[in-house]
Amino acid sequence: MESCVEVLRGALVESRHRIHAAVVDAEGRLRASTGDPELITFFRSAAKPFQALPLVQDGVVERLGLTQEELALCCGYHSAEARHLLVVESMMNKAGVSGEALACGPHQPFSASTRRELAEAGLEPGRLHNNCSGKHVGMMALARVRGWNPAGYQRLEHPVQGRMLAEVSQWVDLPAEAMAIAPDGCGIVCFGLPIRRMALAYARLAAAARRGEDAPAAVVRAMVTYPEMVAGEDRLCTDLMRRTEGRIFAKVGAEGVYCVGVPGAELGIALKVEDGASRAIPPAVLAILRQLDLISEDDLGALRRHAYPELLNTCSETVGQLRPNIRLYTPDLEVSSGG
Repeated sequence: MESCVEVLRGALVESRHRIHAAVVDAEGRLRASTGDPELITFFRSAAKPFQALPLVQDGVVERLGLTQEELALCCGYHSAEARHLLVVESMMNKAGVSGEALACGPHQPFSASTRRELAEAGLEPGRLHNNCSGKHVGMMALARVRGWNPAGYQRLEHPVQGRMLAEVSQWVDLPAEAMAIAPDGCGIVCFGLPIRRMALAYARLAAAARRGEDAPAAVVRAMVTYPEMVAGEDRLCTDLMRRTEGRIFAKVGAEGVYCVGVPGAELGIALKVEDGASRAIPPAVLAILRQLDLISEDDLGALRRHAYPELLNTCSETVGQLRPNIRLYTPDLEVSSGG
């Protein structure tokens, strides 16, 4: 049977989310896979660590005095918690930009407390609440430091996006013309490529960070030091990085994309839920990490609510569960895990 995450209602499997994944080392060798490791999809927000590298390489962090916390938020798909909004505002002040200049549109925050506060105050969410607002401020800051007019920074023809395209191209080891290009949900350019290439990029970033290369080390250090800036409370990216204490850095993307870098093993993992269902990501990711012995049974137990999420009805009663059924294939053997 193909790798999937099963959705149980009672004892019956009601739905299945098909999983594709690639595990690649820093030399580009495919170490394990499931489904189609050459499946082409969009990198989405999992590309953000690479889009943050120019902030270090081009002097933005040094010139503007950006903190590790702020650099982590540039990599983040944040929940618009109060602390996220404070860090975005701090970055805007340093970069000399306003919220109205951000190209990302407003949307409802992931944070339930922020949604409640807005509703009680009779307010609508703004651009700062967009989960990509940190990335957008970072890109505007890059434009200012490089002396580029920040207007239209989100468009493919702008120098900021040219810089981002060149950086991503380098890490995934594909020429820019070999990648599909389309607008992301927040309006920024995003990149379509095989998931195996995404895994390669994370493996290479992990290896570069471990060697102590300035920009990779700074970005990875920021992510694992401030994992709450990369996502938020009760979210897998934050909880996984907190639990592994720097052994793993992780980043979610929209439409069922998830990537992991492992500096100690110099591995990269990229996963795609074929139907784009985000609820299937945590069980699949944790099952793969456990099969590869990159997290322990104790780690899995501590992350159990992500590994085996409960299915609730409208009365908050447990009526089912999500369960991974993942088979990893390696050159030498097949490893499988069921619920």
